[in-house]
Amino acid sequence: MATAAGVAAELRWHDRAAALARASLTASVFTLLPFVTFFNLARLEFDADIGIGIGLGYIAVGAVTALAWWAGRAMDLPRPTRGTLITCALIANTGYLGYPLTASLLGFDALGEAVVWDLLIGAPALLLVGFAVGAAYGDKAGETPRERVGAFFTRNPPLYAAIAALLAPDALAPDALVDASRVAVVALLPIGFFAVGAILAEEAEDGSLEIGNPLRPPVSIAIALRMVVAPGLLFAMAAPLIDLPGAYLLLAAMPVGINTLLVGHVYGLDLRLAAQAVAWSTAIAIVGALTSLAL
Repeated sequence: MATAAGVAAELRWHDRAAALARASLTASVFTLLPFVTFFNLARLEFDADIGIGIGLGYIAVGAVTALAWWAGRAMDLPRPTRGTLITCALIANTGYLGYPLTASLLGFDALGEAVVWDLLIGAPALLLVGFAVGAAYGDKAGETPRERVGAFFTRNPPLYAAIAALLAPDALAPDALVDASRVAVVALLPIGFFAVGAILAEEAEDGSLEIGNPLRPPVSIAIALRMVVAPGLLFAMAAPLIDLPGAYLLLAAMPVGINTLLVGHVYGLDLRLAAQAVAWSTAIAIVGALTSLAL
């Protein structure tokens, strides 16, 4: 519904809706996202038993990121589009969509595993690699390597929230604020999907809507790397070694994350490709989940 609202607003008010969407994304990066990051990471309890699955997860995510980089070069995509393709393969919707799908498909007992994956795989993928890719490929991050490095550190407030959370004692993360941060996660979701709709419709001056073709590159490549190759690699590597937690495999297959739009907006990546990949991959995930629940 938020995506449809974004489309309708852009078609009705044109540039004003897109400007509102971009302003909302910027505000989220500097307010809601650091708040959510700090109070969820500060409460995470690390356990050596989770190490193998998480380690394999890093390998799988790293592999699809490298494949996205290679695909972007092979297709000779513009740098901002190449950066978006990489972030689409890298950043999954492990929190906003991953948590409710884990509870629905695997049960609430599996939520703990989902939180571990989200915070140990999803958070570093976004805060370290995702923002670094944006700084390296975006057309608003500067021209020289020094300017791009500076953009990474000055436009990445969630990174500092994560560092503070790792250093902070539990007393600085009381239950009330942890609960409030989880409400903030819910607030991020409609903001992101409204931006998807507004950005998809931004260039539709004649009233038609261009949402791309999920079977054609680069949208198809982004979806395949994120939802097929990443979980496939994780399963293949884990099968002979461990009994892989179901939540790990499910979150590895999550669609392209809303946060690709945040990174893209801050650094100047291809927002249209990001919005198309988010919209199509999310639709595929929801249809798949509903089908699984119906069986």
